[in-house]
Amino acid sequence: MTDHTQRSNSDYDPNAAYPQPPAYEPEQPVTTPSGVTVWPSGPHTAHQAPGAGSGAGGMYPPPPPGAQPSPGPSPVPTSRRKVRKPIALFAAVAIASGVVGGGTVALIGNTTSHPTVSTAAAAVNASSSKTGVAGVASAVSPSIVEIGATSNAGRSTGAGVIITSDGEIITNNHVIAGATSIKVTYSDGKTATAKVVGTDAKKDLALIKVDNASGLTAAKLGNSDGIAVGDQVVAIGSPEGLTGTVTSGIVSALNRDVTVSTDESQGRGQGQGGSGGSDQWPFSFGGNQYNGDTGNSTTTYKAIQTDASLNPGNSGGALINMNGEIIGINSAMYSAASSGSSGSSAGSVGLGFSIPINTVKADLDSLRSGGTN
Repeated sequence: MTDHTQRSNSDYDPNAAYPQPPAYEPEQPVTTPSGVTVWPSGPHTAHQAPGAGSGAGGMYPPPPPGAQPSPGPSPVPTSRRKVRKPIALFAAVAIASGVVGGGTVALIGNTTSHPTVSTAAAAVNASSSKTGVAGVASAVSPSIVEIGATSNAGRSTGAGVIITSDGEIITNNHVIAGATSIKVTYSDGKTATAKVVGTDAKKDLALIKVDNASGLTAAKLGNSDGIAVGDQVVAIGSPEGLTGTVTSGIVSALNRDVTVSTDESQGRGQGQGGSGGSDQWPFSFGGNQYNGDTGNSTTTYKAIQTDASLNPGNSGGALINMNGEIIGINSAMYSAASSGSSGSSAGSVGLGFSIPINTVKADLDSLRSGGTN
């Protein structure tokens, strides 16, 4: 007999799709002693067993207390349950990939950051100022000039130190003594003429001034009372006419009594082939005469002794500390005579003397007013 009873939407439909499986393992159905399979209660209890009749919507009653689930097959198709594992696996792989990826990014970030820091440090080192002798020479050389003095007796060459931007230059008296004309050569090769402002033969100092000068680089005058034996020093001058020659050494001794001539006829000693005088400025030290006879007219001053190489043409140049400050004006140096010629020199033997810059500073006002001679 055909059953034409209309069923509601809640009736069992054999073609209906199974509901989405829960995120947890569903409970299994149980079979009652009467042989009826009963589904557990919960959000998915409204399922009718196949072949169940009408009445009460064909719903199974809840299982009796203590009933044990039957070993029947799970209502969820195998194919649908297997889908969850690949999805879970994919999610796990994605999470793991995210962790590994994050670690990789961090590693790359750390790896790339090191070369960046190193490059910046190198850049910083490449753009930093020079230090040591090179730094001193670079900073002070623009303040050192070569002086060429012409007199009736010949031509002498020495050096000088610019002390004001408008062209005041300190040098040795014996470099410009008796000069009728004075030419100054700057470190960049440009030249200018200068005139004598004042001299002090007793201290072997002179002040000259460049005509119509402005904007020159003035040297910084230091404190010669603050130096010590063993301090490193740099000398800049024009030995043998080689403008801007740099040498270095140490302070060998302090307060050496150096005696020099005040006779202008013996003051052509720094000449490059001059017609009068020797190749050296004569001086005496420790009872011995060096570079010839100082004569009867002499003066003695306290000097800084240095082993920095000084040669003819260094007179009037600068002795500089490692802060770039002038601590002395080079004035006397000894070179052993060569065996081939009694009138030539064999070069420095590391015995040089400088007038302390504090002596120069104390004498500046007098020199600016014309000096003592």
